[in-house]
Amino acid sequence: MVDFQCKPHYGWEDLVEITRLLRGPGGCPWDAEQTHASIRRNFLEETYEALDAIDRDDAHDMCEELGDVLMQVVLHAQMEAERGRFTMDDVVDGVAQKLVYRHPHVFGGAMQADSSEEVLVNWEVLKRQEKGQRSTADAIEAVPHTLPALWRAEKIQRKTAAAGFQWDSVQGALAKLEEEVRELRQAVEAGGDPAESHGIREEVGDVLFIASKIAQLSGVDPEDALHRACDKFDVRFRAVEEAADKPLADCTEAELVKLWENAKTQLS
Repeated sequence: MVDFQCKPHYGWEDLVEITRLLRGPGGCPWDAEQTHASIRRNFLEETYEALDAIDRDDAHDMCEELGDVLMQVVLHAQMEAERGRFTMDDVVDGVAQKLVYRHPHVFGGAMQADSSEEVLVNWEVLKRQEKGQRSTADAIEAVPHTLPALWRAEKIQRKTAAAGFQWDSVQGALAKLEEEVRELRQAVEAGGDPAESHGIREEVGDVLFIASKIAQLSGVDPEDALHRACDKFDVRFRAVEEAADKPLADCTEAELVKLWENAKTQLS
């Protein structure tokens, strides 16, 4: 047991103290054993659960899930406090300093911004200065590799587009997509190791990358587009499965195509 006074309502400082106690002597064995690596996936899961609540506009779940995300932040900060590298106060100060620095049009500075577009331009300029990024290539390299791949591709393409590396219209990107699909077809027909140079893995990646470029040029979020495609497929596949008079594994390819086309017609 630890020395702790329960309350009807807890504040920010209480959360930090509760986390410290959980990992300290007499605290929780599970919490004490955790490392940044061991709870890395928990951080991702809590974030996705918060996003799901936001998408559903569920205030109750949103409040709870944002709290779970905050718990992860405090837990990681406590681990570093134990190592003497930084504290939760440093985390809070750092983000506050960043917000003030990157909003000179609000808190005073040479930059002005009268629209959201100008704010984003200034933000990128200040971010590069802050992080010592001297080129667009430096900014691209700084895009986290841990992002979902389509999201990472879209962020890279937005940065290169802002630097002037851009097609004049989406038609140029579509022509490039057709070229990449031809190369993918050649890789499939050639067979061989999918991981070899110009193999299927590389060519599939090129197709996905240019498809996300088309999304960026069109003002579409490729992650959102793919999620919607998954939802559409889910509905249509359910219709296919329900309409089939035998297990799908026993159907010929022609029968499967017919079932799919019927589902598309019914659900269009």
